Amino acid sequence: MTPARSLPSRRALLTGAAATATALTPLGATGAHASAHAAYPPVHWTPASPANYTAADRPAGYPVQLVVLHVTQETYADTVRIFQNPAKKVSAHYVLRSRDGYIGQCVREQDIAWHAGNWDRNTRSVGIEHEGWVDDPAWFTEALYRQSARLTAAVCDRYGIPKDRRHIIGHAEVPGTDHTDPGDYWDWAYYMKLVAAAP
Repeated sequence: MTPARSLPSRRALLTGAAATATALTPLGATGAHASAHAAYPPVHWTPASPANYTAADRPAGYPVQLVVLHVTQETYADTVRIFQNPAKKVSAHYVLRSRDGYIGQCVREQDIAWHAGNWDRNTRSVGIEHEGWVDDPAWFTEALYRQSARLTAAVCDRYGIPKDRRHIIGHAEVPGTDHTDPGDYWDWAYYMKLVAAAP
């Protein structure tokens, strides 16, 4: 049974955000979507190889309707190296580090990251990777949950995505996938409460 968790205070969230230096505004929003920037947690540009995603003009070219959550099955640093290797043909929009919730943005939201293994879902989603392994819940820290929930809530607000489990899904829920992430230890109930409470 998963232990009960209390939701973080607004002060705790703001203090954590203020402590993060050299943060950037998420890249890839233009026009009417730019007003949603204030809700994003600090992110750091950590670009994937252009060989590992498709340049696009979302949401004009493709509507953004989903957030897909992943678990890396690698360390944060190794995940970034994979995304920067042009031979790998894989990427996600964001990667979160376990210990402190640090967020690297690897692909602009306007572009199509290759994360879901399903072209239709890739075109319509923002992919968020979380450092760790599906069979080890120790990787799913409070900092990881909190920062990821803030990011997901901001993405949903930017594109008008409902904050529910039909629109915020795990990689395991993508049609045709053989992946199991984020896995049985991911606390969906707690995560969705954090998304709903995000400032």
